Amino acid sequence: MTTSNRRSRRTATRAAVAVVIAAGTTAAALTGTASAHTASDSVTVAPLVKGLYQSSYSERNNVLWTTSAVGRPPVVSSSLLKVDPKTLAVKQTITPPVTDAATGALEAVYGVAVDDEHNTVWTTNTRNNTVAVYSQRTGKHLVTLPNVNHAREIVVDERHNTVWASAFSDGTLVAFDSKTFEEKQRITVEGSGPTGLVVNERTGTAYAADLSNDQVIEVTAKSATPRLIPAGDGPISIALSKNGRTAYTANQTGGDVSVIDLKKGLVTKSIATGAGALSVADDDRTGNLVVVNRTAATATVVDPKAGTVVRTVATGTNPNHVEIDNGTAYVVDKSGAGLGGADQIHSFRVTR
Repeated sequence: MTTSNRRSRRTATRAAVAVVIAAGTTAAALTGTASAHTASDSVTVAPLVKGLYQSSYSERNNVLWTTSAVGRPPVVSSSLLKVDPKTLAVKQTITPPVTDAATGALEAVYGVAVDDEHNTVWTTNTRNNTVAVYSQRTGKHLVTLPNVNHAREIVVDERHNTVWASAFSDGTLVAFDSKTFEEKQRITVEGSGPTGLVVNERTGTAYAADLSNDQVIEVTAKSATPRLIPAGDGPISIALSKNGRTAYTANQTGGDVSVIDLKKGLVTKSIATGAGALSVADDDRTGNLVVVNRTAATATVVDPKAGTVVRTVATGTNPNHVEIDNGTAYVVDKSGAGLGGADQIHSFRVTR
């Protein structure tokens, strides 16, 4: 869900992060109404809704977009939330389109990424094998794009007007034109299970964590033939260094993060973070990483150059995803610990 080097090229006039594969509960969604509060280690916590999955920050609008979906098909409770990143209060709740009037099933949203260039927000609709586009300004559903089999994650390359989605079930990466919404490229690696995505906007190169084969799939703008790079044990999320030379994978099985030299195509460090490492994001300001460990119920701040853990922050149970903006990490969990059983969002500074 991360785009490398996006903010470094934005001008002042335009300025104002694996989900367990389609898991869910069966309770109805409930918007959190309790105010945010500060927990230990300077972590601010607020309830949002049940079924939180991922988040993505919009610099253009200074909002955090989060997704939620509850239960298995027919999914009748799902929402795309616009959240104030400072107060963690919900500013707008958008309900996805109904796909079956008889059951009330919705086009449930799971993965999310913003396109500030075109003021849109993209979602993966995992249960429907589609991706969708919404207006950031109005929240209007603009289009649904088919044939992304078990759509897992999505990432935006604003410089090249391209949006990449991972289709977990058939080992495919699908690229869409962010202006026309037309499909422009489709690359399949037989036997793979692509999950997390990241793109280097300088080069247009996209990278996917391949959960099925412990590797990274690299697709360049110059070649449709993917390069396969070894990763850790169970890579499910991926991030890039600011200079685009190093990739980091959160390894769900290994409980660690791999530091990968992309030029050499090899893992140079493996840093233990905690059981069930599920999501990783890079802090462009410091070069540190934040890794969310679902089983351990922690978020680990890592210095990848030194290969050391800087600190570990306790989160709610089942933390699901991390997004970093301007030195602040946002972690959504599936704890059900908020008001009315709502899941929670946590925010903290990457460096104290």
